[in-house]
Amino acid sequence: MRFTALSILILATCMTADLTAQTASIPSIPGNLHPPIDSTWWKHAVVYEIYPRSFQDSNGDGIGDLNGITQRLDYLQALGVDAIWIAPMFPSPQVDFGYDVSNYEAIDPKYGTLADFDRLVAEAQKRSIRVLLDMVLNHTSDKHPWFVESASSRTNPKRNWYVWKDGKPGPDGKPLPPNNWVSLFGGSAWEYMPQTKQFYYHKFYKQQPDLNWRNPAVEKAVFGSMQFWLDRGVAGFRLDAVPTLFEDPRMRDEPAEGGTNAQGDPKLKDIYTNNLPEVHDVIRRMRAMVTKYPGDRVLIGETYLPNTAELDKWYGGAKRDELQLPMDMIIGFSNKLDADTFRNRILEVETQVHGSQPLIVFDNHDNVRSWDRYGDGVHNEAIAKLIAAMLFTTRSTALMYYGEELGMATTTPTRVEDVKDPIGITGWPKEKGRDGERTPMQWDASNPQASFSSNTSTWLPLPPNYKTVNVETELADPNSLLNWHKQLISMRRKRDSIRDGGIVMLDITNSNVLSYVRTAPPGHHNIVIALNMTAQPQSIALDLTTAGIKEKLMRTLLTNEPSLQGATSTSITLPPFATWIGEVQLP
Repeated sequence: MRFTALSILILATCMTADLTAQTASIPSIPGNLHPPIDSTWWKHAVVYEIYPRSFQDSNGDGIGDLNGITQRLDYLQALGVDAIWIAPMFPSPQVDFGYDVSNYEAIDPKYGTLADFDRLVAEAQKRSIRVLLDMVLNHTSDKHPWFVESASSRTNPKRNWYVWKDGKPGPDGKPLPPNNWVSLFGGSAWEYMPQTKQFYYHKFYKQQPDLNWRNPAVEKAVFGSMQFWLDRGVAGFRLDAVPTLFEDPRMRDEPAEGGTNAQGDPKLKDIYTNNLPEVHDVIRRMRAMVTKYPGDRVLIGETYLPNTAELDKWYGGAKRDELQLPMDMIIGFSNKLDADTFRNRILEVETQVHGSQPLIVFDNHDNVRSWDRYGDGVHNEAIAKLIAAMLFTTRSTALMYYGEELGMATTTPTRVEDVKDPIGITGWPKEKGRDGERTPMQWDASNPQASFSSNTSTWLPLPPNYKTVNVETELADPNSLLNWHKQLISMRRKRDSIRDGGIVMLDITNSNVLSYVRTAPPGHHNIVIALNMTAQPQSIALDLTTAGIKEKLMRTLLTNEPSLQGATSTSITLPPFATWIGEVQLP
């Protein structure tokens, strides 16, 4: 679901309130001491999201493409990436930059050809990198042949592939929308088609009509398109806007919350258009279909949910027969650097999802980058290192976004004339759109395009900091954020306690420092992580016996603070926003 910045703020507020209610249910044992060891690839993966328009342009048209991704696979391999998720590269009118699909079984010429895609998959496989695709299940483009047929007449065989409804009589004789539902991107969620005298429903832009998932023919067709790509070797899918597949069949008005949003529309609860129970039946059938393929194919869901209890439903609860990896936005989009919040939310997903694998994400193509959401303007790099440490050392699959490893910042347009994202155009100035987190990847300082493209007119401009924030410069600096990411990912791969161990929270009443131990399988070293989430020095004295660890001698594995390099115990003083990772020494 492509949430706006305002929507994320509202969601974060709701999740914070819900957290208070749930904290009492956290168990007295502060963590997951001995989870079962499982070598399934996605349970240990680093997944790297690529926005294809912005990663690498190979043909000089100013837009990134598939061959550009192939050119940069060596970089991704060196970083330690296990899988790449490519945002939609299907044929599209590009109203919503690919999230308005006009053909599920082809490549948009802007990005290349099917042959280019096959080559990308083959070259990625040589580097032990899997390819995941973004499947847009909720809607198609209005240019998709399915919708063209559906809109042609009320008797067309595909009429019921989309959500059509008669309007209400208007005072001037013109029909009014069937109910009060609004589009996430502004205005009514209903568009009138005079030729057939009915409205169609669109949760997003009017050029993105919603598919009718109550029609079994729609499921069969979409599953067939997914099989098309599974047969070509993709390792799985990220499912876009998946909680919105179903709408209330009675078409009841959404309850009003009061006030208006950035688009000027009434704020409504979306209880009739989002997260309806019928969607879980579809996901169970999808999981069964995907499971028939070899190689542990995976389903990742874009699941903005209010609490962990709702997240558990997307795993399938105790049966664990739905998504393997619904995205846990509850942790990464709290938007507040607070030790208590992170501790409680990590504990929740460790203890309240029936042993399923967490998937933590801090950044994606729809939200202001974590560099800006969590940074204070002074200690941004230290805070970014702290966020990265949490992402890669907790017991979860890790999802990162291109440029996150460099500290790429959000570069929001300052003039409405420069905005490319339609929601930024319609919502300006309250909603400035998502261009700021989608700027081209910063590879080096050799030209004003940072080697993203040879074309001086890139689809979005390069941020001015490309001269210092880029791959080449940061690779040469041993203390850079990029090399910090490489060290963390390498540790994650090599250390059994990080890879397979449990997690137990330490010093659980400390509101300033988040500390936890990754408990090791027998014969291996336990690893302690301490993260100072304040701008003041914090002294800690961690008691490892709460995790059943008697040893006290430590060895520093990784820290961003020279003063901690020689630390030999867990009684240390952490400088502001410091990260310290220590290994418990065996007798």
